[in-house]
Amino acid sequence: MKYPIGVQDFKSIREDGYVYVDKTALVYDLVTRGKIYFLSRPRRFGKSLLVSTLKYYFEGQHSLFHGLAIDSLEHEWKKYPVFHLDFNGSSFQDASALRDMLTTFVAGKERLYGGNPDAITLGDRFAGVLHAAHEKTGLRAVVLVDEYDKPILDVLDTGLTMNSGPEGQYVEDSNRELLKGFYSVFKKADADLKFVLLTGVTKFAQVSVFSGFNQPNDISMVSKYDALCGITTDELNTVFADSIADLAQAMGRTVEETRKELQRHYDGYHFSSRMTDIYNPFSLLKAFDNLCIGDYWFQSGTPTYLVRLLNHCNENLNEMVGEYYDPQQFIDYKADIEQPLPMIYQSGYLTIKDYDSDLGQYKLDLPNDEVAKGFVSLLSADYLRTKESPITICSQMVRALKNGDSDRYRDILTAFLASIPYSARRKENERERERYFQYTIYLIMRLVSVYTVWQEKETSQGRADFVIETEKYIYIIEYKLDRTAEEALTQIEQMGYALEYANDHRTLYKIGCNISSKTGTVAGWICRK
Repeated sequence: MKYPIGVQDFKSIREDGYVYVDKTALVYDLVTRGKIYFLSRPRRFGKSLLVSTLKYYFEGQHSLFHGLAIDSLEHEWKKYPVFHLDFNGSSFQDASALRDMLTTFVAGKERLYGGNPDAITLGDRFAGVLHAAHEKTGLRAVVLVDEYDKPILDVLDTGLTMNSGPEGQYVEDSNRELLKGFYSVFKKADADLKFVLLTGVTKFAQVSVFSGFNQPNDISMVSKYDALCGITTDELNTVFADSIADLAQAMGRTVEETRKELQRHYDGYHFSSRMTDIYNPFSLLKAFDNLCIGDYWFQSGTPTYLVRLLNHCNENLNEMVGEYYDPQQFIDYKADIEQPLPMIYQSGYLTIKDYDSDLGQYKLDLPNDEVAKGFVSLLSADYLRTKESPITICSQMVRALKNGDSDRYRDILTAFLASIPYSARRKENERERERYFQYTIYLIMRLVSVYTVWQEKETSQGRADFVIETEKYIYIIEYKLDRTAEEALTQIEQMGYALEYANDHRTLYKIGCNISSKTGTVAGWICRK
């Protein structure tokens, strides 16, 4: 099977024999039911391929769609004037980069269709060329904008200023205003438009670039379009059945074991209340092509801007995950440096894990092992500032847990905590010391989550700090700050955290751990087998 890794052009995929997961029934539904849309999905989730598919569909290239679902649905195959604006592959940190790109784009279309000779602003020129295209072809125009938000994300919270224009104006603000004026055209040119789709990672709310024009239909959380990008479980098990078998053979595992590992590593994304399981397509295809499960999506782009946002707002990841939110808190609310949750969710580092239909709220958490390992490792290195990589340390902890060596786990944890610089962990008051301690332990436990790690696991009588399950061992760990290990162990006993494992064949360890805020490391440890 030929995998289209890095190939985002629909025509190339169809003509060059790459595997294609047929999404054209959804595409047809999209184009026949509405006019102006917005879709948010994480990077490398197939947004560019969707835009490319729409481009060839509206250009009337019927031959490319033979044998697909849309072939029996569409009967006219008209050739519309298509305006495809792709912000991928360009950097917008240069003060003039965005204006130069938009000017070149509009000028090229003016040469093709004509325009409004009296127009001065870019927005007016764009409106003029859309009208000219409508008049020249007799068909209304189609506008497809891929990664509409990249000119803002490239400069978000960087402090870069313009070389010209208002003194001290930030490039971020300049780019935002340029896009706002450019997209406001969709209101003026409504009579000249057949279809509009903007895709991106984030949704900047109405006070941002979407103000001033007819609001697009945001389908980012619409159930019937949740599988428009990405690969569903059904698609994985049908289209890629042979690929799973080949990967299983290469890894020396059964097909069922391989399916479960693919699920742990790449599944877990949900984009609506329907909770359809969506796999990361980029990582999945790379795993099949390389015959190896790896952290391909995370390695393809480090989210340093998210680390900057978290540092700016002084909000910790553990204070965000596992909580229920109204959708406007992570979708419709303005994504900015004061409220990082929308951007973290929309960038793909958090996803929906549950839906409360009574309250209309969604629970957010890390989607899978690939994201947890990469993102938490990055946050840990920035937050803890240890000399040795946190992920290396946690790999040693995992080996100790796998072997049932709780003493080794204790020694690694003690040394690791002791290596954190005093300047990194010093807090001015009791509340902040407790907060730092909780976040440190949270980061370590999330990195250990190659095994099942339950944080704040609910039992019949309370919540256990952490429960770690491996193939042969179970660890119930209660951490205390500036208290005693005996007190922590007593809590495990009195609250009955181990009762549900009474009939489990695995060896169980109850561990009470005291960490000193003065030394910053383990000060007391009791392990009962």
